[in-house]
Amino acid sequence: LFNMFSGGALERMAIFALNVMPYISASIIVQLLSSTVPRLEALKKEGEAGRKQINQYTRYLTVVLAALQSWGIARGLEASPGIVTNPGLFFEFSTIITLTGGTIFLLWLGEQITSRGIGNGTSLIIFVGIVASLWTGIFHTLDSMMTGALAWYAALAIFGLVGVIIVVIVYFERAQRRLLVQYPKRQQGNRVFGGESSHLPLKLNSAGVIPPIFASSLLLLPATIANFNTQGAPEWLTDTVALLGHGKPLYMLMYGGLIVFFCFFYTAIVFNPVETADNLKKYGGFVPGI
Repeated sequence: LFNMFSGGALERMAIFALNVMPYISASIIVQLLSSTVPRLEALKKEGEAGRKQINQYTRYLTVVLAALQSWGIARGLEASPGIVTNPGLFFEFSTIITLTGGTIFLLWLGEQITSRGIGNGTSLIIFVGIVASLWTGIFHTLDSMMTGALAWYAALAIFGLVGVIIVVIVYFERAQRRLLVQYPKRQQGNRVFGGESSHLPLKLNSAGVIPPIFASSLLLLPATIANFNTQGAPEWLTDTVALLGHGKPLYMLMYGGLIVFFCFFYTAIVFNPVETADNLKKYGGFVPGI
């Protein structure tokens, strides 16, 4: 799955093998700390300036995590026989610089996409990585149907199921509850202000796709790096990697638990009811019946 997020770059050991996963891991750590560290919590309340400072801390941590992950990959490749012709300090250093530089470039590219108003740059990069192998899967399915390895009705059922899943996902992603907010009339001199009403939109899925991405980055990255050097590794490490393999019961249990945790956690970050209530109170707004 981590290889899918990187568009197959990890499997090919390309420059962008790490993709933006170090940035996602850094975002998780910073957001967790922003709820516990007073300094970061104060920055969150400083508006745009505080958000920029937190983003800068996230970038610094991204570089550190990318360097550590690159070093782990380099060490794992050196331990595998017949892969690295000239192992040593230079190979490790060049691997760290190359893979970390690739992550930094993707991070910069994502910020440019976001600033140009195209959309969330990081999410788009992950999306492109996922759909990079989409056509291969489609052509493989069609080829299996043509050769008779897959029945035509089974192929149609697969494509139909995919279409239904996409429709359901879009429906729940766009679903929202709009709360009516009214503002009382205010008179200043001979002029009357207020007396208007607006709506407070509450998305059904405020967290979006962030929880699965966060959960995947936490579960898959350690196992992926450890898999580079399973030979000669301690038995407990090998057992842990095997238990956290994709599709294993422990993996599915932890994956589901992390998704639930990050769903609640990220929703609390995106929508703060106390802060929203204070803003409504500041401007005299109220929800009828509450």
